[in-house]
Amino acid sequence: MGDVEIRPPRVEEYAAAGEVTVLAYEADGHLADDVGYDAKLRDVARRVEEAEVLVAVDGAGEVVGTVTIVHPGSEYAEISRPGELEFRMLAVAPSARGRGIGEALIKAVFDRARALGLRKVVLSSLDRMHSAHRLYERLGFTRLAERDWRPFPHITLVAYQIDV
Repeated sequence: MGDVEIRPPRVEEYAAAGEVTVLAYEADGHLADDVGYDAKLRDVARRVEEAEVLVAVDGAGEVVGTVTIVHPGSEYAEISRPGELEFRMLAVAPSARGRGIGEALIKAVFDRARALGLRKVVLSSLDRMHSAHRLYERLGFTRLAERDWRPFPHITLVAYQIDV
């Protein structure tokens, strides 16, 4: 993991960051029943305008991961409330998995929350994203079942929280 830098993306990295996000979701089978979500995942320029985006860039300059940080009430917010920071669209390139990149991105979210004076980070995740759930739980997240929700009848999102 020492060869990976976590930082905001440069404009010329937006397309790569979007592609990494789509590839990660596709590799895990999470785009099959949500036609059109891939376009939202690819649109890093829009996310940068409305939220904060971080990328993980390896020693060769390749974008290998990304996460979107959102504030309550903003366009990309799903479950956050005042005093909480939320993250979405955590993705690690399939070829770069197992190197601690997802964990490093989440810890960067924790750092951002603390820098903003916020003590809680929340997220919602597809109910079938089991490997992501294991990572969240290993890092100390707990379920926030009262904020589980269904954006569509066939899609269930489960909520997690952690005090930072």
